[in-house]
Amino acid sequence: MPSSIDRKPIGSDTISAIGLGSYGIKNYSKAFEAYVYGLTNGIDHVDTAEMYDMGKAEEFIGEVLKHVGRDGVFITTKMLPNRLEDKERIIKTAQESLRRMGINYVDLYLIHWPNERLSITQQVQNFEALIEKGLTRYIGVSNFSLSQLKEAVHATKKAPIVALQIHYSVLNRKEVEEQLLPYCVSNKITLQAYTPIERGSVKDNPCVKVVSERTGKTPIQVSLNYLISHENVVAIPEAERVEHVKELIGAMGWRIPEAHMNYLKKCLE
Repeated sequence: MPSSIDRKPIGSDTISAIGLGSYGIKNYSKAFEAYVYGLTNGIDHVDTAEMYDMGKAEEFIGEVLKHVGRDGVFITTKMLPNRLEDKERIIKTAQESLRRMGINYVDLYLIHWPNERLSITQQVQNFEALIEKGLTRYIGVSNFSLSQLKEAVHATKKAPIVALQIHYSVLNRKEVEEQLLPYCVSNKITLQAYTPIERGSVKDNPCVKVVSERTGKTPIQVSLNYLISHENVVAIPEAERVEHVKELIGAMGWRIPEAHMNYLKKCLE
């Protein structure tokens, strides 16, 4: 079960080291049961986006929130970059997302990826309109390179960048760990790892299998624990079944022993 080691800072809040992502859900009725289970058993944050299933994922989050309540759930959503050229459009887009979820604000709003037609500085400063309007508590970015992240951090006038969402897993770790993660830690930015179990394919990695056998944890749990063992990292896997969510929860409350962690890092090189 989750413990104090699995509370991760984000802004002035803390959240569970594992959250629930909503990209690629195929069976919303099964996912509903899984999300409710997770949010009542130690997981306290969810991730979605207007892009996911053309808004249906946000509607799904709304249904879950009706059941578990808004309080105590840290909600992240993301805005498409083509919305960022006009503040009024940004506000309207956010209001539509909030309407789909049936809430008045999200905790964290991310730029889904950079708008190539607009400077990072301009799009970030436009995005800050969401803070001014009270539509989100925090802002952040997704799929930004290190140079883009640095520009975003220095561009803000009304609210800091508190999160970077990026593809990070035991199979996709080099650039993140060498460049992005050190900068995030130094600047108190939470790194949200998406596709952290590579749609389940981490189960077949021989390095992960060895550590799984040595720790008595599943390959999925080892792969997630590897990520959340790093400072300022949370993971947001997608799960549609209660048994899968139980496995995700089991990735918290412990840490891979140092010797096994060293083996895993060397083996994965």
